[in-house]
Amino acid sequence: MAKTNPVQFVQQVRSEVSKVVWPTRREVFVTTIMVFIMAALTALFFALVDLLIRSGLQGILGLFG
Repeated sequence: MAKTNPVQFVQQVRSEVSKVVWPTRREVFVTTIMVFIMAALTALFFALVDLLIRSGLQGILGLFG
């Protein structure tokens, strides 16, 4: 593996960083809101599944207890 001197390394890093397409402020805001909405929907889904399983188990155990 060839070694690169520090000046070449910094030049290569700058070259690669210049190729990065950074998101706009609006894109970051919209994506953040979407993440919060999806997290809330997922939490709601699992809360309902938990409620159904708990009710079902209480019903089954109530028959035998």
